[in-house]
Amino acid sequence: MDQKRASFAYFSRRLLLFASLLILLLGAVATLPATPPTAQAQAVGADSGCRLGNGIQHVIYIQFDNVHFTRDNPNVPSDLEQMPNLLNFMRDNGVLLTDQHTPLIAHTGDDIVTSLTGLYPDQQGLAVSNSYRYYKPDGTSSSASAFTYWTDPVSATDPNFNVIDAAGQNTPAPWVPYTRAGCNVGGVGTANIELENIGSDINTVYGPNSPQAQEATSNPDQANADFVGISVHCALGNSLCSTANHGVADVLPDEPGGYTGYQALFGNKYVAPQISPNGPVTDLDGNVIESDTGNIGFPGFDGMSASVSLAYVADMQEHGVPVTYAYISDAHDNNTTASPPTFGPGEAGYVAQLKAYNEAFGKFFARLAHDGITSKNTLFVVTADEGDHFVGSAPSPANCDGVTIPCTYSQVGEVDANLSGLLATEQGITTPFSVHSDSAPAIYINGDPARNNETVTRPFERALGKLTAVNPYTNVTQNITNYLADPVELNLLHMITADPARTPTVIQFANPDYFLYTGGTSCTTASPCISFDTGFAWNHGDVAPDINTTWLGMVGPDVKHLGIVNGIWSDHTDTRPTMMELLGLKDDYQHEGRVLFEIIQPWALPDAVRANENALIRLAEAYKQINAPVGELGLASLQISTAALESNTPNDATYTRLENLLGQITQARNTLASQMITILEAAEFGGASHASSQVNTLVVAHLVTQAYTLINQLLKTTGKE
Repeated sequence: MDQKRASFAYFSRRLLLFASLLILLLGAVATLPATPPTAQAQAVGADSGCRLGNGIQHVIYIQFDNVHFTRDNPNVPSDLEQMPNLLNFMRDNGVLLTDQHTPLIAHTGDDIVTSLTGLYPDQQGLAVSNSYRYYKPDGTSSSASAFTYWTDPVSATDPNFNVIDAAGQNTPAPWVPYTRAGCNVGGVGTANIELENIGSDINTVYGPNSPQAQEATSNPDQANADFVGISVHCALGNSLCSTANHGVADVLPDEPGGYTGYQALFGNKYVAPQISPNGPVTDLDGNVIESDTGNIGFPGFDGMSASVSLAYVADMQEHGVPVTYAYISDAHDNNTTASPPTFGPGEAGYVAQLKAYNEAFGKFFARLAHDGITSKNTLFVVTADEGDHFVGSAPSPANCDGVTIPCTYSQVGEVDANLSGLLATEQGITTPFSVHSDSAPAIYINGDPARNNETVTRPFERALGKLTAVNPYTNVTQNITNYLADPVELNLLHMITADPARTPTVIQFANPDYFLYTGGTSCTTASPCISFDTGFAWNHGDVAPDINTTWLGMVGPDVKHLGIVNGIWSDHTDTRPTMMELLGLKDDYQHEGRVLFEIIQPWALPDAVRANENALIRLAEAYKQINAPVGELGLASLQISTAALESNTPNDATYTRLENLLGQITQARNTLASQMITILEAAEFGGASHASSQVNTLVVAHLVTQAYTLINQLLKTTGKE
């Protein structure tokens, strides 16, 4: 029963029981769900200094890890279909876009930071994720995590910021427009806006000799529960983050316009007393939140179930933190018991976890409604970082739906492939290299040779494109490489950062059934190069529709009630500017995404957009197809890049010709995209004084024509014009 119907039935029953309206209202108040004693007063009053536009008083942003709108098995309801409390909320109160896309590489760290900032990796540094490698001065490479606090460096040998813009500076932080507007901002497990580890992150924020660092050394389990995963970035002078409450300076050394005097709280140890003053934070079922080692506090990122994550959000919203960003861990890995570690679509454990998630959203929305936090005064943004590709046998029975008939699988698990062994035994390549293991492995050849080195790089790339394997699920021999991208193609895909040390030699976008790693240089019965890994069954990172296509839901003031929409092409960079437009805020940089003004009520749009909406829609659509990594231009370029790297013609003529073409296309695209986004950003964020005449429709039409001409030029080269 939906909320409106439940309310109607409730009051009807009360009318039968009571004779007067006064008694009815008193009875209704008496039976509302319980909240912390001070919660409602604080929810109403503590955020009064928060100045947002369009009547919005709260922002609730939720990003799932690998939760799907589409079905992985046509008989089994999708993840969102099994969470009707969430699905119906988005569909009935706003819009759910089902043609949302990821950047590349399609992994949690990159995808979330792209969504937070509206920037591709060329402007935020995380082209390879959730970890990446970087070259050291001796020509070998080391691994670094993409998950660090916003201002962390890469390492002692690579002092660049992990989150780095094209100028080599720290990318502007996503909470700044809010705190400058007087709003406190909470982070709940969301990538890089709170501490991600108890090593470098604690050293960055508290210092290597701090009590927090000493706790990390003496009691790491407790330190993880105390300091990781939760944060509040406070508005200037807000008492929540005062020194008395263990607030520390919120240091952003490269923030445009400066950022001094602001404070932040980091970790459950310091945040919990402010948002749960009557005791430890509990999940939506009343259980004290603790780690898997039994320490009260942050449960780890894999422990961020809907009940846990949404409880933190509700507590923050009720206690003076009106802007919250939250992460919810995926539902298809086993988060409750050790075995099995992962599920297939429709398996009993998977269905049970989705049911628990659905119940959590029901409780969450009811609690918010009691607090007066509704779609009338709150911007809700809900999305998923990426989709992922299931690797497993056919379900049994064939007609199982997972709900009335549970599905079982004889085999679940990705196909692991030893790149070193396959290259040596199939192609005779023993060149030393390291790899960021993945379904889309990033390969770093020792010595960082030039991309066109004919004795090292080019033979390696040709061999990579020829690798085959017998897929154990089908017993069919297949090529395991779908696409290859070297730095020329990576530049077109916005994957070259300001830190050259982290640029790989080549990225292999493999068949998504496979997960590739480095091992020994032989393939034997005792140590096979192709094997099952039953611990993981959902691959991502790759280029594939089920991975790169996801969804975006928005609900709130001035969001159109469009329901489920499949026809507005967008990607993660568009989320940030759309939110800023709805909130009446501005970032201090130009986004790489655009405002999705098709989902915003006309009266909430600038005059320039309203007066030129059709022309700007055509401009925005063309812009996305040439600039998004998985737009038409990006996908066509991957085919050409693969042909170039696999080619072996005299004097490497084909390689040279195609690489030069990609370089020319990238340069032309960059020039064109820059002109397009400048027009879009001016119309979207130019303010009320930005006259409609400033949008030259003739210029817009010319740019659109140029964009599709560029796409057709590449399609002609691939033979798919």
